[in-house]
Amino acid sequence: MLRRLYDQTMALANHRHAMWWLALIAFVEASVFPIPPDVLMIPMILAQVQNGPNRAFAIAGVALVASVLGGLLGYGIGALAYESIGQPMLAAVGQSDAMEAFNTRFNDFGFWAVLGAGITPFPFKVITIMSGWTGMPLVTFLATSLLARALRFFIVAALLWRYGAPIRDFIEQRLGLMFILFFTLLIGGFAMVKFL
Repeated sequence: MLRRLYDQTMALANHRHAMWWLALIAFVEASVFPIPPDVLMIPMILAQVQNGPNRAFAIAGVALVASVLGGLLGYGIGALAYESIGQPMLAAVGQSDAMEAFNTRFNDFGFWAVLGAGITPFPFKVITIMSGWTGMPLVTFLATSLLARALRFFIVAALLWRYGAPIRDFIEQRLGLMFILFFTLLIGGFAMVKFL
């Protein structure tokens, strides 16, 4: 089922309303959808590489704005409807047990949780719903979501604009791992500064 959904999402990259589809997918991915917007964003940018960086960054900008707005929906689900909507949604993706254990310390590390989920392959919807459910300050959530999603989408756009199709396999297969490594090193650096 996920493979069919992935293939349908890829087919949208060539649609004349691809930007609107990207906005919709980025929006719902941040709160309910299982397929990340990168699946649509990457072929869209590759199709526009010859038009320069402005078009690539415009595509990344659409994904950014729609994803952050979708994150606000996820936050609202967590804050206002966790029991009726959020919990069943997270159970469907196998994350409900982890939520209970994670909740007790979430807001202590909320900035890092949102940043990590926003730039890594971790499902962003889990963190958006969790942020609302635990009562993370909305300003912190919004600022961190903007930072994280901008890093993710604009780095992908810059790499595709600069290196074109040859970098696509790296992005699709290894960029998530690189973001995880970067995030781990970033947290490790802050921990060293704090404890030294």
